[in-house]
Amino acid sequence: MTKAKDDVLVMEGTAEEALKGGHFRISLDNGHVVLGHLGGRLRRNRIRILPGDRVQVELSTYDLKRGRITYRYK
Repeated sequence: MTKAKDDVLVMEGTAEEALKGGHFRISLDNGHVVLGHLGGRLRRNRIRILPGDRVQVELSTYDLKRGRITYRYK
């Protein structure tokens, strides 16, 4: 079974805190706080994310408290 791209919500926010294992606490623009982990391309290309960086997060429609970081804005 393949996962359709329609099952994700794309949001923007700010990385507030770096946690262990490549996880981050992200505060979204709408005020919610979610837990996000690095996506595969960011990890593979060794993109560093520091607290305070603007990021793009994909949230699953099933669990809105966890997401995948897919882009770091410059």
